[in-house]
Amino acid sequence: MKTFIAEFIGTFWLVLGGCGSAVLAAGIPDLGIGFAGVALAFGLTVLTGVYAFGHISGAHFNPAVTIGLFVGGRIEASAIPGYIISQVLGGLAGAGILYLIASGADGFSLSDGFAANGYGEHSPMGFTMASGFISEVVMTFMFLIVILGVTHKNAPSGFAGLAIGLALTLIHLISIPVTNTSVNPARSTSQALFVGGWAIEQLWLFWVAPIMGAIIAGLVYKYLAPNKD
Repeated sequence: MKTFIAEFIGTFWLVLGGCGSAVLAAGIPDLGIGFAGVALAFGLTVLTGVYAFGHISGAHFNPAVTIGLFVGGRIEASAIPGYIISQVLGGLAGAGILYLIASGADGFSLSDGFAANGYGEHSPMGFTMASGFISEVVMTFMFLIVILGVTHKNAPSGFAGLAIGLALTLIHLISIPVTNTSVNPARSTSQALFVGGWAIEQLWLFWVAPIMGAIIAGLVYKYLAPNKD
């Protein structure tokens, strides 16, 4: 239960910090943080979350990470449902708090997107579904490669959180214009359920593509560096 509480809080923090930066701080004229600021915010939530909760739950905060770690031989299959349920609920709680804050501003509307992920006309720069799918698969693949690498028993200790946070920042710098960056089905679900409509219709991509990328990464890294070595 402590593991799942840690996952709930960590995913809550990721959504509140990352999506909150996009909704509350990115669009302010002259003073807004922009794409780069949002990318850094997502990286910082994971960086701080890893150091806060890594020793309790492993600090997944992401169903794709959980599945990738299972495929890579790091966790047992029996743990997957508890992790994913905790992550989705934590994300929804983060989105709920963000909504309560954001709705206090004049002119706020969920129709502005609420940091939901999308493709086609709902992509920040109009990228197609195919572009979005490829981006999410590849970005999640690289995210898991980094996670599996820096948490391997032969890797230098103490730097995992920093590497993982910087990797997520880089991923957002690359792919915010494409899909608003998911690589995390819990993060996508939390915003889509508030936005409704098109966001829910497109949500499938932000489960299928990240999980596909994570599975491929788990298989590749398990081959490259088996845990027994």
